Amino acid sequence: ITIIMMRHAEKDKQDEEFGNSVDPRLSEAGKARAQKLSEVLTKYKPDAIYSSKFNRTLSTVAPYARGKRMQVQFYDHRKLKEIAQAVQAGDFQTVVVAGHNSTTPALANLLIGQEKYKALGENEYDKIFIVRIKNNKGKTSVFTEEMITY
Repeated sequence: ITIIMMRHAEKDKQDEEFGNSVDPRLSEAGKARAQKLSEVLTKYKPDAIYSSKFNRTLSTVAPYARGKRMQVQFYDHRKLKEIAQAVQAGDFQTVVVAGHNSTTPALANLLIGQEKYKALGENEYDKIFIVRIKNNKGKTSVFTEEMITY
């Protein structure tokens, strides 16, 4: 299974300034990045997409999901062990998980079994974490992991 994880795209600072700091929408730059992400994901051909229940994460994966007529499944960003188990237990080849600056690297760390990645900086939106896992006779082992910039 290949698990592709990213932080949501750039959020709209005006939303935050006008009282919507909990669930801001994407800025114009964020919408452009979401479109770019859609192009990047095309080569991986994901068969499942997960997003936390926030405008910014859903809007980040929406262009790809819409283009492929896929339904986005929601997960609780505070329960990373649950999403890690769900993506590995499902009958998927490639899964996309949209998260946040702290939860995305934390999920990658959980999947690889080590504390390798630190939380992303407040203005760091261009990282994608990719973890490939093999499951041999019930034994799970990390095959490869990488972080790319888009």
